[in-house]
Amino acid sequence: MSMSLFSLLLLLLSIPLSSSSYPYDINYHIDCGSATSAVDSLNTSWLSDRFYTGGATSVVSEPLRFHFPHEKNLRFFPLSSGKKNCYIIPNLPSGRYYVRTFTVYDNYDGKSHSPSFDASVEGTLVFSWRSPWPENLARDGAYSDLYAFVDDGELDFCFYSFATDPPLIASLEIQQIDPSSYDAAYIGHDYILVNYGRFSCGSNQWGPGFSNDTDYFGRSWQSDQESRSPNSIIRSVATRQTITNTNQQPNYFPMKLYQTAVMSSGVVEYELEVDAKLDYLIWFHFAEIDSSITKVGQRVIDVVVNQKNVSRVDIYKEVGSFAAYSWQYVAKNLSSAGLSVKLVPVVGAVLISGIENYAIVPSDLSTLPEQVIAMRALKESLRVPDRMGWNGDPCAPTNWDAWEGIACRPNKDKTALVISQIDLGTQGLKGYISDKISLLSDLVNLNLSSNALGGNLPAGLGQKSLVRLDLSNNQFSGSIPDSLTSSKLQLALLNNNLLEGRVPEELYSVGVHGGTIDLFGNKGLCGVPSLPSCPLFWDNGGLSTGGKIAIGISCLVILCALLLVIYMCCIRRGRNDYDFGLPHDLMSLAAKRNKYQRQKSLMLLEMESQHAKGLPSLPLNPH
Repeated sequence: MSMSLFSLLLLLLSIPLSSSSYPYDINYHIDCGSATSAVDSLNTSWLSDRFYTGGATSVVSEPLRFHFPHEKNLRFFPLSSGKKNCYIIPNLPSGRYYVRTFTVYDNYDGKSHSPSFDASVEGTLVFSWRSPWPENLARDGAYSDLYAFVDDGELDFCFYSFATDPPLIASLEIQQIDPSSYDAAYIGHDYILVNYGRFSCGSNQWGPGFSNDTDYFGRSWQSDQESRSPNSIIRSVATRQTITNTNQQPNYFPMKLYQTAVMSSGVVEYELEVDAKLDYLIWFHFAEIDSSITKVGQRVIDVVVNQKNVSRVDIYKEVGSFAAYSWQYVAKNLSSAGLSVKLVPVVGAVLISGIENYAIVPSDLSTLPEQVIAMRALKESLRVPDRMGWNGDPCAPTNWDAWEGIACRPNKDKTALVISQIDLGTQGLKGYISDKISLLSDLVNLNLSSNALGGNLPAGLGQKSLVRLDLSNNQFSGSIPDSLTSSKLQLALLNNNLLEGRVPEELYSVGVHGGTIDLFGNKGLCGVPSLPSCPLFWDNGGLSTGGKIAIGISCLVILCALLLVIYMCCIRRGRNDYDFGLPHDLMSLAAKRNKYQRQKSLMLLEMESQHAKGLPSLPLNPH
């Protein structure tokens, strides 16, 4: 290989790639309210509406004003669907996800009343909509987005209604992203980044939903014009030249972001909207796209956040010309609803390509996974109606009420939420109690009275934590499980059911020791005062232990007697009834013996005859 060719290869390998293949292919684009899937003019494939827990569909009042179908169709959640409803995206590998929604009212219901509701992701409150919305927002709608981790195989995006207002949504997008993106190692796994502004300086709005420009994360970028202070005198600059260090892990910032910028010889100031008492992650994007800057020190910028000088940036010193450079800063414990960002020229003019601002929202406590499993099983077995809103996490977000009829509390180490009470009396339930109820190890109060529930009481019903149990006025059958005797019951109301069998003495002692127990109206119960005595060998709807032992002994005696009879019969037949043929030699000896005996008998008869006639008798054995 020639030296010049070798040098060329080294040069090619040393050039940073401007793009790379994106390794995450999990994505969903859901057109909420649409019955059909479609591909829009930007070549995005939209799925028909799916993964929702309830609600109804509609269309905005002025559909011709919107460019895309996913901005015109709606799913809304009336009160008949419950106060809490969700989209639950299944089968997601653990990782980090970009979530984007489009929300619009546009008087779809003709009531001229934009709704008040909250939205949460993975049990953490992230968006709040309060009536009345600003007119342009109600009519045109808005995109909202965030970054969140998913660890349980599904992403829950839920809505909570205020008063009688129905929450609504037009589209929902999910895109898996690099788990290390946006400084996740520093920010932490237990935080959600909620977008409060993503600005591309010196350009119009672009990205998914607005243009064909590619952003692997699915991010859209707003123009910075509205957030920039009117006192900032700037000029926009742009280039078509390739920018290196773009579309690279972990953040995959697109090249287009760095091909435009604003420049000013004075201070460039941005006023960013925030909510007080949260921390904010601010990302600054730079690229030296001015070809006149050829060495270090020709452009130096101070970055000032809320009157604090937080960094001094020399773009050329960091990456050279026509290369992307990003830097981040966390503004903590904000006490006002505004965040001031200033770029102050030190040497040369200010130049900036983009700014991102994210609220760092701590993930709320969620319900223990095994208790979520138990509650979902109970939802199915009890046939809980939709109007009760049993969707998503039973206890989270803690800002909202838990599922209707449910009370929760933190566990002992304050790391999760647990179910402490289920109060579903007189709700028209018609199912049965799932055996998964045994997973509710912190349940203190269970009230399912005055429904139409049936089946046997599950063996795991008697949690040690259980203090109050009311299953009265149902159709439960079978026996009372012994597990109830291990609980701390102070109230046990089992009256007016179809229960049968012996009442455990430990359960009956609840009443003896100052608690309350009511077993009235169960004709098959027995064995304690005020109830009939249990049959000797009958207990809990079946044979008692003593009955089983007695039957076992009886069977053993009968078996022994039967074996004895068989043995006696066999012995008797051996003595009298066998008729086997003898060997030939033995038969010959017997025949000779019989012949000799007959001859001897004839001789004796003849001698007796002669003696009677007076004749001398002959000796029997003459010698």
